[in-house]
Amino acid sequence: MVPALAVAQFAPGSDRDANLTTMRGLAEIAAHRGATLIVFPEYSSYFTPTMGPDWMSAAEPVDGPFALGLAVIAAEFGLTVVAGMLESVGDKASNTVIAVASDGVRLASYRKLHLYDAFGSKESDWIVPGAHGTPETFAWGGFTVGLQTCYDVRFPEVTRTLVDAGADLVLVPAEWVRGPLKEFHWRTLLTARAIENTIYIAAADHAPPIGAGNSMVLDPMGVELATIGEATDVAVAWPEPLRIETVRQTNPALRLRRFGTTPTL
Repeated sequence: MVPALAVAQFAPGSDRDANLTTMRGLAEIAAHRGATLIVFPEYSSYFTPTMGPDWMSAAEPVDGPFALGLAVIAAEFGLTVVAGMLESVGDKASNTVIAVASDGVRLASYRKLHLYDAFGSKESDWIVPGAHGTPETFAWGGFTVGLQTCYDVRFPEVTRTLVDAGADLVLVPAEWVRGPLKEFHWRTLLTARAIENTIYIAAADHAPPIGAGNSMVLDPMGVELATIGEATDVAVAWPEPLRIETVRQTNPALRLRRFGTTPTL
């Protein structure tokens, strides 16, 4: 039987323990719906509308209380849990995503490469970008899973680098801020990343009023398999490795490409 994955949408706040309580409730729903992997949004550990010194105070190690809370949730419901967090890094923080298995082992981590210095925001005032390197991936349900974060989806080479590392399912925790045309951008970019790489994409956003919502799972042809609107909720989908194989026979774009990716800076 093909395992299910879930995207969980909620609006994290400034209380880490309250966030974990909400996440536990969503994880319980996902598990009851048959999921064995759940993806939560970016900054699930701590979020306020405006970045400031309080964010630095809320940052913690990747093996700190928030990560331990994720491990408890993972063990309780037999899930692989993926979530964004504020990681302490010197006098700033890292926008980090971690994947935790049901036995508490950290499977992979990802530090956001492209910071949100756009649309009037300046994430780099408080956050350091991740370093270039070989992407960390992990196995789940017959897939090789890669991680990236929010604004990174505007840079197609990020997803392509993950695909070159073997990923055929990419998880995208996000805090996609609402605004003119932003929901359109969100849907278009996620769909493009799925189609051009012939992969599955599972993206979990913050619920409104700040986030755009519309967390979703897309297949290798860009078909939306499951979508959440504006609510705090969970959407579940059943991705199939055979679907990727079939699509790549029809659309061998990866095999036919004539350009690679090269990191800069």
